[in-house]
Amino acid sequence: MDASPTPREIPPDVAEAFPSLYEELRQLAHRHLEREATGHTLSTTALVHEAYLRLKGDGTGDVAFNDRVHFFAIAARSMRHILVDHARRQRAVRRGDGARRVPLEAVAGLASDERAGLLVALDEALERLAALDPRQARVVECRFFAGLTEEETADALGIGLRTAKRDWAKARSWLYQQLYPEADG
Repeated sequence: MDASPTPREIPPDVAEAFPSLYEELRQLAHRHLEREATGHTLSTTALVHEAYLRLKGDGTGDVAFNDRVHFFAIAARSMRHILVDHARRQRAVRRGDGARRVPLEAVAGLASDERAGLLVALDEALERLAALDPRQARVVECRFFAGLTEEETADALGIGLRTAKRDWAKARSWLYQQLYPEADG
């Protein structure tokens, strides 16, 4: 029988890593869904399983993971994409005008439609940031979506702690300007 992976190591294959990390993936998915509206149509289990399917793909392009932190950073990115895709589908069904901008901290109090709109806007801004500075975008994914600490983010991305802190501050500022351009004037 294989020994369980050490805290810093994970099996290189998604199918092999998944069972041993399932409970932690559920916790990550639960954190993502806590930001969503009550009654969200995706359950924690569904989000974890959908992330697994996306990480596994067709089996020909399995992602190799450097360590646990790297695995969870990629899993968080996958969950983010799933939730954004879900929000886009919801928004397309209930498209309406008059959307308003709100601070990210206020997302918990928003209605489902507003939350979906903000999530889509954040994803679009993050994609623009990735085109300008891919590392800053990855820092945001690690910190905001994966819930990694500054140290874990630096480790996952193979950068220094000071660089991770600086990138996080710059990225937050840039995203805020993108999401709330009226706040500048």
